[in-house]
Amino acid sequence: MKSKIFVFLFLIVVAAFGGYYYFSRKVQILEIELSSPDNQSIKEDVAVKLNSAAPIYIEYWKEGESQKFKSPISKEKESHLVHLLLLEPSTKYQYQIVIDQLFPVRSKLMSFETREQSPWMVHNWIKENNPHDPKAMGDDLVLLCYRGYPGNISIVDGNGTVRWYWQDEKLGVRLASLTPRGTILALLAPANKDEFKKEPEKKEGKSLPKNYYLRSGRLGFMGGTQLVEISQTGKVLWRSNLADKGIIMHHDVQMNDLNEIYAIVRDYKIDDRPNLTKDTLWGDAIVRIDSLGNIKNKWTPWKDWDLTKDHRLDSFKHDRFHFNTISFDQEGNYITSSPIENQVWKIDPKSGKIIWKLGKNGDFKMDAKDYFYFQHMPYITKEGDLLLFDNGDYAPQDTAKLQKRSRAIAFKLNEKEMTAKQSYQAPLPIKQYTARMGSAFLLSNGNLLQTSSKTGSAIITDKSGKVLWELNSHFIPYRAVQVPESFWKNYILKSN
Repeated sequence: MKSKIFVFLFLIVVAAFGGYYYFSRKVQILEIELSSPDNQSIKEDVAVKLNSAAPIYIEYWKEGESQKFKSPISKEKESHLVHLLLLEPSTKYQYQIVIDQLFPVRSKLMSFETREQSPWMVHNWIKENNPHDPKAMGDDLVLLCYRGYPGNISIVDGNGTVRWYWQDEKLGVRLASLTPRGTILALLAPANKDEFKKEPEKKEGKSLPKNYYLRSGRLGFMGGTQLVEISQTGKVLWRSNLADKGIIMHHDVQMNDLNEIYAIVRDYKIDDRPNLTKDTLWGDAIVRIDSLGNIKNKWTPWKDWDLTKDHRLDSFKHDRFHFNTISFDQEGNYITSSPIENQVWKIDPKSGKIIWKLGKNGDFKMDAKDYFYFQHMPYITKEGDLLLFDNGDYAPQDTAKLQKRSRAIAFKLNEKEMTAKQSYQAPLPIKQYTARMGSAFLLSNGNLLQTSSKTGSAIITDKSGKVLWELNSHFIPYRAVQVPESFWKNYILKSN
């Protein structure tokens, strides 16, 4: 019996060594070619040619560091092209090509060095006299859009190093968002094309809010003329000229879990109230569009809006709602922000009915100190809260000494009892108050990424508002977007 067991074990060992010898001898690397696509210093393409088809992956790391990364497995074939992303400029990397078999075969240890960063991408993002603990960001990154010329998208790490970059040759980048399928949607437009009413006007004795400059007409503020989807490698997947379709998109564009594209667009209604001269009322709508720019579905508040009961209509006829966000709850309902009303609305996309309004004069019972004013970017976080950025503009001032502040504020909503209780608030320093634009994102590590657009700052705070990190932008960022580590799962994996 013992002899039979011995023979059996011997055969297993022979088969194992034979298999190892067979596979390691059969599949060999014939050629390796490295190149820097788009002449960038922050990504490297590795072309690998084998003598026979086999799956491979690449393991790589910064020289002298223990943290290793690897690419996902490239499926069985003879010629492979592996994209190494989020590299750091002027940095030496070591790497090995691994033939993924029963017994993996590793190439010899090789290295490459990224070149210096392009001069136009170098900027003093982090100032020494500001808080700049890179650990405050965790493994997330920050995406910023430049809407001047030439427009670009930069993704920056906690050290202020640009790790990903895309630039357009002719248009500015108004805003960008991440999609569930691992791409970036970007809204483009010519620089300096925004339209404003330069001076507040009085209508029928009612003054417009002091210092409030309305968007006017069809284009309005943040008008976008082209929409583009970009892969993580920087490749343009498609591009749509919205202007050719008569669409003026602004403020937000997002993709839901069904890979459907939704956006905020300018919309109008003819003012046909009795005994008044006919006029055009401007507002906003939410549309679902395809990649060709065709509108597939449209929701507009004008459909059920009673003009005769709207006492603010004459003051805000050029920009009645000023929607600045489109996001979704778990059931696919729309969550949007109407800063003119100081409210967040939840909308049933099927019936078109407004399910509830959160905020001052809304449907939820809430503490008056939790009211928000001219807010931006409400969305449901992974913790189940509704988080938004409260700009604080037009907030009531109790004393002459009280200064305006912007803040991130989150709510726990009970839609059965219709109560909204504050989960936390994180006020920004008074010096970083921003009357317009801005955003708040919950980072993967539980900290908050807030945008003080008017001061050109992206700020990480804890949930009480303690500033941990600050990025100094050289332009006005409409929104600093959280880019989680999981966004790169199709290209970057941690090896250990």
